[in-house]
Amino acid sequence: MGAERPTAAPAVVRLEAYDRSEIFGDAADPFGVDAWGLVWLPKEHHFGVRADGRLLAHAGLLVLPLSVGGRRMDVVGLGGVAVASDQRGRGLAARVVGGALEQARTLGPEFALLFCRPEVSGLYARLGWSEVAGEVEVEQPDGPAAMPLRTMWFPLREASRWPEGPVRLHSCPM
Repeated sequence: MGAERPTAAPAVVRLEAYDRSEIFGDAADPFGVDAWGLVWLPKEHHFGVRADGRLLAHAGLLVLPLSVGGRRMDVVGLGGVAVASDQRGRGLAARVVGGALEQARTLGPEFALLFCRPEVSGLYARLGWSEVAGEVEVEQPDGPAAMPLRTMWFPLREASRWPEGPVRLHSCPM
């Protein structure tokens, strides 16, 4: 018999704090990115889906400085997207990302940005995200580094189009 599933669709709510162990337990590398040795920034805004007191899904946001083709701007970084393993396949990732993007639209930047493993980029593409062409550079403690993960963008304003040119995140990734 599988895990108990909530019957009503719980709402996406803003979280005061987020502890990834609520979803992942004590998993050492829950996002599968530790092998690249990157330093990641914590998110400032957290959103989740809870049912019966349990956190089922999470997404976090952080506003970051970026340049594309020499044009400086801020972007809203989306990261820490997670769904409890026994709750996957129920649309919770789409719901929590959608709820986080509603908030992202109020933060000012024109675009949202995320980094993901290639095997999950299809999920984000189905949610309206587009892949950034070319190499993306991010800051690390020892200086700039090429981002080994897929970089995807999402328009936070109607009719926004990603600019052309080299991309550099002027901070550690989110």
